[in-house]
Amino acid sequence: MRTVFEFLAQQQPTIGPDLKSGLGSVGYGLAAIGPGVGIGLIVGNSVQAMVRQPEMQGTVRTTMFLGIAFAEALALIGFVLKFI
Repeated sequence: MRTVFEFLAQQQPTIGPDLKSGLGSVGYGLAAIGPGVGIGLIVGNSVQAMVRQPEMQGTVRTTMFLGIAFAEALALIGFVLKFI
């Protein structure tokens, strides 16, 4: 007589393509939260830095756009990984 654990170990759950695609979309949606929060922090701190030191406005703005680009790249990588 087999135990319940042996029976469950032999069962192979199958995930259909529709469910797999749906889970990928949910995963990407959750992964997009990180870059969204990151961009918000970058812009907020950059505006605060520009207000505190107006003479460094050009340097801070350049650094801000680089930070936004890197954070957005993370979101785009997550979007591409959804299709793999």
